[in-house]
Amino acid sequence: MKVKYIGSNIEQARWGNNNDPYGLLNLNQIYEVLDKEVHSWHTKLILKEFPKLKFNSVCFEEVK
Repeated sequence: MKVKYIGSNIEQARWGNNNDPYGLLNLNQIYEVLDKEVHSWHTKLILKEFPKLKFNSVCFEEVK
């Protein structure tokens, strides 16, 4: 699955102890999802480009 980074506010990005995407991810760039963790209030995406980090899925939209 591929996703496009669309950004969000800092509170949304860090919700659930996710990593901060600011300074790492480029707005409107497409990334490949390596894995995801679904939780009751949010989903964490693990990107192929950053396999040791977890980002809040609200920062992305799926690319079809």
